[in-house]
Amino acid sequence: MPADALPVVVINYLLLEHTLGLLLIRPFVNVNITITAPTHNFWPWIPIFEPATANNSTKDFLQIPSHNFWPWIPVDSDDFFKRNDTKDYFELPTHNFWPFIPISEGNQTVEPTVPPKVPWPPSTNRYNYGEVMYKSILFFEVQRSGWLPEHRKIKWRGHSALEDHGSDGEDLSGGWYDSGDYVKFGLPMASATTLLLWGLVEYPDSYKSSGLLDDMRDCVRWPLDYFIKAHPQKYVFYGQVGDPYLDHTYWGRPEDMDMERPAYKLTPEAPGSDVIAETAAAMAAGYMAFKVADPGYAKLLLKHAQELFEFAENFRGAYSESIESAAEFYGSSNDEDELAWAAAWLYQATNNKAYIKKAEYWYKLAPDCWAQSWADKTCGTPVLLYKLTKDKKYLLDIEKMFYHWLPGGTIHYTPKGLAYKDGWGTLRYTANMAFLSLVAADLNVQKKAYRQWAKQQIHYMLGDAGRSYVIGFGQDPPTRPHHASSSCRPAPHDCSWADYNKPGPNSHTLYGALVGGPGRNDEYVDSRDDYIHNEVGCEYNGGFQSAVAALRNLELSPS
Repeated sequence: MPADALPVVVINYLLLEHTLGLLLIRPFVNVNITITAPTHNFWPWIPIFEPATANNSTKDFLQIPSHNFWPWIPVDSDDFFKRNDTKDYFELPTHNFWPFIPISEGNQTVEPTVPPKVPWPPSTNRYNYGEVMYKSILFFEVQRSGWLPEHRKIKWRGHSALEDHGSDGEDLSGGWYDSGDYVKFGLPMASATTLLLWGLVEYPDSYKSSGLLDDMRDCVRWPLDYFIKAHPQKYVFYGQVGDPYLDHTYWGRPEDMDMERPAYKLTPEAPGSDVIAETAAAMAAGYMAFKVADPGYAKLLLKHAQELFEFAENFRGAYSESIESAAEFYGSSNDEDELAWAAAWLYQATNNKAYIKKAEYWYKLAPDCWAQSWADKTCGTPVLLYKLTKDKKYLLDIEKMFYHWLPGGTIHYTPKGLAYKDGWGTLRYTANMAFLSLVAADLNVQKKAYRQWAKQQIHYMLGDAGRSYVIGFGQDPPTRPHHASSSCRPAPHDCSWADYNKPGPNSHTLYGALVGGPGRNDEYVDSRDDYIHNEVGCEYNGGFQSAVAALRNLELSPS
């Protein structure tokens, strides 16, 4: 719009009754827009049904909801209105705005969608690992359930599922939502937590050097606190909260949920030794991570870990037979791998030789490694056992395992170099194995080959294949993940299946989330309805973030 026409528009509007102005001038605006306007040139005299809102952190712009925007302003000039990258709002540059309009500021506040950034230390690689770790931590913050702290960075998430309770009234609020929906599945949550903690235990300097040590401790404490709640008695553990079938009929904000959320109890009569042992491993790893920073908390975690391991070992059975609704989503077929895994972590935490004997016993009975994941701990266990015992039989198992994964082995490789294990969420398997290979390399197992392979695989995910598979990072990242809360427009807009079906990007950038990944030939479509390739999940990011932490450690100590 030419600048010399603006006073005429404003004067004409002021001479009209407000409702008449709405009727006469509404046709000028034929798109749904959000305008970002500088606060120092704002109009106090224009009626707004819901006040314009200023961002809390910098107070440098006002954000006006599109449904309440003034209809008399024609949107017809690319020189005046600048679309942002996601095409979901227009920016009004200060130098083109009306200087004669009195200064005012909105009386409600909202937070910016973009998270604050920290000054990352210099990187010697193509990608800044500190930034990747930070954004991955932000993703875990988005997944939080329960009462959220005031100091949270992601302000578009609020308190949710505060009424999650056990059958005897136990408080089960907290924990992480599993993926793009709102069930709290215990097995993948515990699996992700253990891998995250392993990365923190092995590579604390990676977080410290990136200014993220406190953030990371805060990140992993969230599920650990939930596991404490979920274990109210020695032989009681809640393995799941939420009915996945009912949950999957809902597309909206977690803050708005009103469906029933049953809690599923595991007992000696209804056992679940797989998820209970995995949770014991997570809490033993938590002890390792907090024993210096918070000794009292660490001792509490260790107590729960030991009791849970005893529970799992004495009352065996697949949790998905006791919690039938989990079977279709995270069905488990054995527990020997989790029992070996948990015993190895408890040995590392206590130096009690009884645990190493149990770890070796259960490891012999476990199936062969398929890929480290919520369902399979046989891949990570020999790496941990070799670290703890230096027994060459575990070294041979590690080399046998990675023979299949490195080029020339049995794993399929895409044309652009991804080790491709399975169609559904393939990147999480490769990321988990990359993390294990980096830990093994630090134990002097095929150091050069394993590090080179892991770096190639993680860099594929960060952008070497021509695009990033990490949301909010790098070149051409996904913008339409299968993730309900980030798809929702800010309140007071409703959120429903219409937001699922909309063609554009998610309303909020889901920073740091690793999507499922491409097909066998690197094909990938950024589509919200593709939960196989474009969903996200806590379990996807656990090993991935720890692999990035291991690569960051190599920058600090290249030997």
